[in-house]
Amino acid sequence: MTRPSRLDDPEYAHFAWQRYWRLMRWMFGVTLLVTAIVLGTFWWQNGMVSIHFFIATTGAIVGAIMLTAALMGLVFLSSGSGHDEAIDDPFEDEADR
Repeated sequence: MTRPSRLDDPEYAHFAWQRYWRLMRWMFGVTLLVTAIVLGTFWWQNGMVSIHFFIATTGAIVGAIMLTAALMGLVFLSSGSGHDEAIDDPFEDEADR
């Protein structure tokens, strides 16, 4: 039988998800700042290359940073809430051998 997770409690789950979305909002702000610095540096060094270059670079930076932040945030949510320990491990008895 699986052990209960702290995310099963609606009050704690609300708190944990609020913390996750606060992290995501903070990381979106950092992403916008980094993107502006990178695009400004490109423009300063090379001038106006192509609008498509700037659009693609923006998409790549925002996509990479936000995907990384989302996945790491979910890892922290799962680990911090005890959800990782709530699984039923069928190989638990073999770990002692």
